[in-house]
Amino acid sequence: MTDDDTRLTTEGLAASGKGRVLVIGCGALAREILAVLQANGLTHVDLACLPAILHNRPERIHTALEDAIVKHRDTYETIFVAYADCGSGGRIAEVCARYGVEMLEGPHCYSFFEGNEAFAERDEATAFYLTDFLTRQFEAFVIKPLGLDRHPELRDAYFGNYETLVYLAQTDDPALDAQARAAAARLGLAYERRQTGYGDLAPALARL
Repeated sequence: MTDDDTRLTTEGLAASGKGRVLVIGCGALAREILAVLQANGLTHVDLACLPAILHNRPERIHTALEDAIVKHRDTYETIFVAYADCGSGGRIAEVCARYGVEMLEGPHCYSFFEGNEAFAERDEATAFYLTDFLTRQFEAFVIKPLGLDRHPELRDAYFGNYETLVYLAQTDDPALDAQARAAAARLGLAYERRQTGYGDLAPALARL
């Protein structure tokens, strides 16, 4: 699992070239997307994922996404983008509109996992969110990029305005719960776990 997550983080996932529909998504969603496709018997749908580490450089996602759409658009009848805005400032939506491609609704994965309406109603400005993937990859996505492995004294400078770490759980895994709880303690935050499942991701993919 760790090795798979590492590849999804740095390399993403290549399309198989099989099927009529291609989903292009974030590597951080690969497991969840594949689970939804399998549960719904969507054997005509293929999956390609961009490297999940783009999560930390959202200004680069739209360029990589456009390259992927151009690469695959002649191979598949339909392409669906499994990204929300994800901090791109509307640039992902601009790319999708340019190529006539549908995408997920919402500002980011935290929102559509919880459900966009429910997430908006909470309006939690002091919450720091983790998903299953980000819990497993906490070191790679939070600790190391912020330099907290080398300078733990910077923790409060980064997280002093947060109050709670909210773990949006896609699965019911006590080991992941323990990891997320430990992450909250490491950041000096209160801990809350919410069982979301796949949220709005599931019906969006089921329509394919």
